[in-house]
Amino acid sequence: MEMRQLGKTGPQASVIGLGCMGMSGMYGPSDRTESIATIHAALDTGINLLDTGDFYGMGHNEMLIAEAIQDIPRDKYLLSVKFGALRDPAGGWSGFDGRPAAVKNFLAYTLIRLGVDYIDIYRPARLDPDVPVEETVGAIADLVKAGYIRHVGLSEVGSETIRRAAEVTPICDLQIEYSLISRGIEDDILPTCRELGIDITAYGVLSRGLISGHWKKENASIQGDYRGYSPRFQDGNVDHNLALVEELRKIAETKGVSVAQIAIAWVAVQGKDIVPLIGARRRDRLTEALGALDVTLSADDLSAIESAVPRGAAAGGRYPEAMLAHLDSEK
Repeated sequence: MEMRQLGKTGPQASVIGLGCMGMSGMYGPSDRTESIATIHAALDTGINLLDTGDFYGMGHNEMLIAEAIQDIPRDKYLLSVKFGALRDPAGGWSGFDGRPAAVKNFLAYTLIRLGVDYIDIYRPARLDPDVPVEETVGAIADLVKAGYIRHVGLSEVGSETIRRAAEVTPICDLQIEYSLISRGIEDDILPTCRELGIDITAYGVLSRGLISGHWKKENASIQGDYRGYSPRFQDGNVDHNLALVEELRKIAETKGVSVAQIAIAWVAVQGKDIVPLIGARRRDRLTEALGALDVTLSADDLSAIESAVPRGAAAGGRYPEAMLAHLDSEK
């Protein structure tokens, strides 16, 4: 597994990471045993970047990861944790809290749930509109000095916020959605990060499975699956988007690879400062994703992909309007 430094100031990370959110119910039921086996398989291949959030399954995801890593040497993995999203007992969302006291509180619980002494990369999941970003990242920087955190990251924020945060403390990476059908960061956010030496850890590279080549319309009715609310999976949009997938499939078949591998390889080839996060919940999907590292895309391939899935071709937004309103990256 190839390793690269994450940003100018970050740790040595694998060129592909494992996003663990789907192991805690966000995309419908998941299997605990298979989830842990998938984490172990990822670590065995050399993937060392495990991404989670303290609000995934209201702490379930952190406890699942803790179980998986309990016998793994601490230097064999990096824990990237998002914090700040507020949940209610019914599983709903009720805002974000980026106050310094809250940052310390969130971290205290995370350390216990994960069973570790420090977090490698700690980041607010969203910008708290009521708290200056300088105060939030300043609190994280204090925890770096105290030894509880190694590096500071950001998530789903725009260029102005990135610059303000970077004035306070070194930022190693920005976690943000980036895929063939979500390319908004190319206008301003990605250039800003490159100017400042901040890497991108790209989630949603398969657009929550939509462009994986595996997703089918009948899956939309699975209870507990967030995609039932996602605009790109809704009637009126999903057929259009799946037609794009079929165009992508034609290119994949000519190269003897899967649709998912083409989509992941496309993200990876956009720059050595971009690390795709793969939301695999099963070992077979992990194996498929890892195969993307062996896919070489020529200039002709990239041109064909661009023709099949032009920028802006997807129908529907990447989040419902109410959720987009909380994204500083969309302003």
